[in-house]
Amino acid sequence: MGQLKFQGIRGMNDILPQSSALWGALEQELRQWLTQYGYLEIRTPMVEDTGLFVRSIGEVTDIVEKEMYSFEDRLNQDSLTLRPEGTASCVRSVIEHNLLYSGPQKLWYQGPMFRHERPQKGRYRQFHQCGVEALGFSGPDIDAEMILMTHRLWQRLGLKHVSLEINSIGSLETRQAYRSTLIEYFTAHQDKLDDDSKRRLHTNPLRILDSKNPELTQLIDNAPKLIDQLDDYSKTHFEQLKHLLDHAGIPYHINTRLVRGLDYYNATVFEWTTTLLGAQSTICGGGRYDKLVEQLGGKAAPACGFAMGIERLLALIEEEGNLTSLPTYPEVFVIHQGNGTLEVSFKLAELLRDLGIRVLTYCGDGNFKNQMKRADQSQAHYALIVGENELASGRYVFKPLRGQGEQQLFSEAELINFFNEK
Repeated sequence: MGQLKFQGIRGMNDILPQSSALWGALEQELRQWLTQYGYLEIRTPMVEDTGLFVRSIGEVTDIVEKEMYSFEDRLNQDSLTLRPEGTASCVRSVIEHNLLYSGPQKLWYQGPMFRHERPQKGRYRQFHQCGVEALGFSGPDIDAEMILMTHRLWQRLGLKHVSLEINSIGSLETRQAYRSTLIEYFTAHQDKLDDDSKRRLHTNPLRILDSKNPELTQLIDNAPKLIDQLDDYSKTHFEQLKHLLDHAGIPYHINTRLVRGLDYYNATVFEWTTTLLGAQSTICGGGRYDKLVEQLGGKAAPACGFAMGIERLLALIEEEGNLTSLPTYPEVFVIHQGNGTLEVSFKLAELLRDLGIRVLTYCGDGNFKNQMKRADQSQAHYALIVGENELASGRYVFKPLRGQGEQQLFSEAELINFFNEK
């Protein structure tokens, strides 16, 4: 009987070396982009108190009802949850460490999130997000900045088939009144609702507007629109946001069905979508959450944020982007053969690494022919050969592997000078 062979958990994928180089390039790009806008990185735990997400996301959302990975800590019986999104953790940390005492905060984070969903392309049980949160800002200027900065990111990445949808879902009081209107409307057409919408009718009727069931499209299109019932503050805020976007030349579509799936949103909501990824069309979404800081026990503070799915963004980059993977091949492959050559090979490799050169030194048994074969397979630009003759003369064979000139003999100083002049 063979030994038990383990496999990864369904929907939680390995990122192999041939893929991780593009991930690294995107993460590097994101860090540079966010630094340009003055956002500072925050890192929070992947596990939080379950109550944090129930209170912030909402008890009657799909995430809390069906998708969270929650478990009891057997050592102290605490109810813990793998984070399904990043905003709640970020806000909890800001409150716990009193970060708003020194003024408004612009923060960002990236890392894995967890939801028990049906795995498919663009939707995984462990997925990765980059999130941006601005806390302590009340005006439409921060909403506009977040949309402008994401627009700039798409330009940097060479993404053209992305479009912006915006909406305003008003204040909590406005939504409560609208909720009653919506229940009344959908109740009158209850025979046309699918099972999911019937379940949401009296718990979270706004989520019916976000249904992807094509059979409900006409019914939803004819439903009363929240944007027609906005309070004066939300209406003014939204008009100012549109003015800023118009002035910046950012095209957008007002989608009155856009509500986002989390209870903490209010006023501005937005999504960036694409037509290139099939059903998983949203690559970035966010909006305002002015009550969440207070709701989680902090002093009332307005806030706005967004998150983007890294897997979906990478899939879109592979379709049409211009991001180049970080180089994984060595620039120099060091070959050694004979007594005392390994020690010198290590020394020369370290000298080159001091210059920022990527160097791979052959390790293990292997004759000269096999080492040269490995050097060629590595896609290195050059082979540096240290044999007993080279060791005796102090001059080492430097061999281009990609048609970049003639083979030469270099001393240690000449080798360093060659790369300093490149």
